Amino acid sequence: MPTITPFLWFDTQAQEAMTFYTSIFRDSKVISSHPMVVQFELLGQRFVGLNAGPHHKFTEAVSFFVEVDTQQEVDHYWDALLAGGGRPDRCGWLKDKFGLSWQVIPKALPQRVTDPYATLQRKSSPLRQIRTQLLRRG
Repeated sequence: MPTITPFLWFDTQAQEAMTFYTSIFRDSKVISSHPMVVQFELLGQRFVGLNAGPHHKFTEAVSFFVEVDTQQEVDHYWDALLAGGGRPDRCGWLKDKFGLSWQVIPKALPQRVTDPYATLQRKSSPLRQIRTQLLRRG
């Protein structure tokens, strides 16, 4: 059966990124690590990282969506992914120190929000990180 694997282009930081990501997500593993190409798995999803120079950068056009159950999990992934120079953004989005975009979102959000641009903006501003207690209160 075919598989789809995210292939991440780094300048020179593929090994550093692999170590960073596998330290954050439980049940992750390093598959292979070479100076040019690394392979790793996060929560059952395989990734490939390539050291290929500064020609291409990550943009918000692609992000990884981390769906969690609790505020403790939101806080864990949010803080860990921002560590070392990441940048928070609105509505659960952030960029890690490598420039890769992530969304750390509670599972309750889709059930609670019918207009993600109006309702979520109102409930999370000026906070950037989603708070599960705001989702429960209505």
